[in-house]
Amino acid sequence: MESQVNPSFRDSTSTEDWEHALISGNGRQGALCYGSPAGLRFTLAHEDLFQPVTEPLPAPATAAALPRLRELLATGRFGDAARAVCDLAVQDHPGYAETRWIDPLIGAGTITVIPDRPGDGYLRGTDFTTGVVRQEWSGVVADAVVSRSADVLAVRITGTGGTVRIAPVDGVPESPIAFTVDHFGDDLVLTGRFGGDLWPGAPDGWTVAVRVRRTPESVLIVARVAPGLRPPAEALAALPDGGFEDLLKEHAEIHRDLFERVSLDLGGIRAQHLFDSGRYAIISSTGTRPPTLQGVWSGTWSPPWRSGWTIDGNLQAALLAVHPTGVPELMPPLFDLLDSMREDFRENARRLYGLPGLYAPAHLGTHGRQNHFGPVWCLTFWTAGAAWLGRLYLEHWQHTGDRTFLADRALPFLREVAEFHLGFAEIVDGRARFSPSYSPENDPGKGRDQASVDATLDVQAVSALLRGLLAIAGTLGADDPDEGRWRRLLAALPAYRINDAGELAEWIDPRFPDNHEHRHCSHLFPFLYGGDPAFEEDPALRAAAVRAVRSRLRWWLSEASDEMGYGLALLGVAAAHLGLGEEAYAALERISEAYWRPNLVPTHNRDHMFNVDLAGGLPALVVAMLLRSRDVGPDGVAHIDLLPALPSAWPTGSVRGLVARGPVTVDLTWSPGSFEAVLTSPTDRVVKLSHPGGRQLLRLSANSPQPVSFPQSKTPAANL
Repeated sequence: MESQVNPSFRDSTSTEDWEHALISGNGRQGALCYGSPAGLRFTLAHEDLFQPVTEPLPAPATAAALPRLRELLATGRFGDAARAVCDLAVQDHPGYAETRWIDPLIGAGTITVIPDRPGDGYLRGTDFTTGVVRQEWSGVVADAVVSRSADVLAVRITGTGGTVRIAPVDGVPESPIAFTVDHFGDDLVLTGRFGGDLWPGAPDGWTVAVRVRRTPESVLIVARVAPGLRPPAEALAALPDGGFEDLLKEHAEIHRDLFERVSLDLGGIRAQHLFDSGRYAIISSTGTRPPTLQGVWSGTWSPPWRSGWTIDGNLQAALLAVHPTGVPELMPPLFDLLDSMREDFRENARRLYGLPGLYAPAHLGTHGRQNHFGPVWCLTFWTAGAAWLGRLYLEHWQHTGDRTFLADRALPFLREVAEFHLGFAEIVDGRARFSPSYSPENDPGKGRDQASVDATLDVQAVSALLRGLLAIAGTLGADDPDEGRWRRLLAALPAYRINDAGELAEWIDPRFPDNHEHRHCSHLFPFLYGGDPAFEEDPALRAAAVRAVRSRLRWWLSEASDEMGYGLALLGVAAAHLGLGEEAYAALERISEAYWRPNLVPTHNRDHMFNVDLAGGLPALVVAMLLRSRDVGPDGVAHIDLLPALPSAWPTGSVRGLVARGPVTVDLTWSPGSFEAVLTSPTDRVVKLSHPGGRQLLRLSANSPQPVSFPQSKTPAANL
């Protein structure tokens, strides 16, 4: 019996533009499915297929110049400090005379099917629960899926025969590539061989093997991208046997389990559909590596920013909903990526600042070396990257309770990150100073100089890092030899600044004015995660954060803004964390209107640039409006808020499978004036619960669902 394909949406757009394609993927490989009855197109990509274009260099040796750089910054010569780094880099290696980018994630090739029976009435759609993309017309049905279990693209076309061919993606590569296509009857193998000036360790090319099987009523295509050169016959022989249904069944069981961990019902409105489509894209583009800027899809030789991983907010946005939507197994690929680059991070720290520990650059690709910077985009001054990534290790622990991960993976990484900051922060009169500094990617006062001192993000990220390390030490119950050093730096961190407008300032140093007409909101970092005790203890500081959110949101909602939609999602998440339901909803509405195409894949700017950052950011924003939780300390008490930023536009709804820090799984249904929730913890746990009806103290027994409701609680609960 054939499996059912139930597209989650239908669209009549036929297109030859890969950016408007429907998507299927297993994380390792991605397929862009598009075309028309005149020709179906399937463009393949692979998570490891980066064209070697720019040789990685050691980070520039600027450590000896640090005192001079700090003197320039102290005297207000910010541009001079940034240019001094560039000059030193060129002296170090002539390759730094021009901006150096990471290598591009490229398309592997496009399979084109010319049907024998073109026709009218073209429709297309994607089944989010299985990952099947369907294109159909006049009795012809083409189903495509990228199998997680078999690691192949499988396409079944019924109702027509057709001609199958394969070619490189359209356009011209940035450096030479030699292509061949071998024919074995109907079967095809495309081979791409990288040319140009390759360096030791650079990849040599890739193959795409395509098997074609026909019956009187159908065509079955099975294809796989394999990085590295291999004999064409061998590549074909490695393809799995079996029909479409067999390949789909094994894959769908895995994919469906991930996708159905969470279900949201908002009455079928657009936000609900985008929540589902965003989660689908992140699940489908997480393999042995996390999603790049374009997930695991590429139909070009020159993707924006070379695709790869940008860690000053983009990657974090893409992964922001992973934990609260109950799919923590999508996170270890990030940790594996960082492990593979650990030595590069150590070398960055040594060469840039003469310090032990880890320094992660803003752009990661085939390596982790700090190669990308310039006189304006002075990214060697951004030292918060590894600390921000460290927060994701803490998130994984907080949402899984995995003590083995905590001891074996999180603690070693965080310890090395802290070692860098213990050496980098200058302690003067008991107060830590961060110089150089940089607040991504903002320029204070709308000038051209982005170099700065004491960006608020630096202090927030290091504070979260140190508090996390102390919590780990308490949880593991062992005295740590570095605990005293962590506490001393934590105590020396400067207080956050409130500017003259009463807003949380983006720079603690008062020389730097705020610039709200900007796509980033890095100084709201704590409100993307579990918060910061400073804002809980000081009402004036919290009020300043609220004003900062509203000031930046005014620009975002104006016609002047047209960039980086994921930044608006992060701003909305911060608004929701602060209880600003209507502001969070306004951000969500702008995102929904401007940054999603009919294929239900988001864009970076308004209807411009295929990009998956928002695919994680929008679901995270929806979750933040419905559930908030703080970090769980060594006492194991979970602090959970239900419906913290529920907008008036959602008077009724339900969600199942959200995960709060603890972890505690939360199912929730609400209507005007009431709600019902069920909380489940894998261990015995005390929960301090807040909700629109008040506050309660719950005692959860391991794996025993605990219902709670308002106005009438169904379970005994002590008032806080």
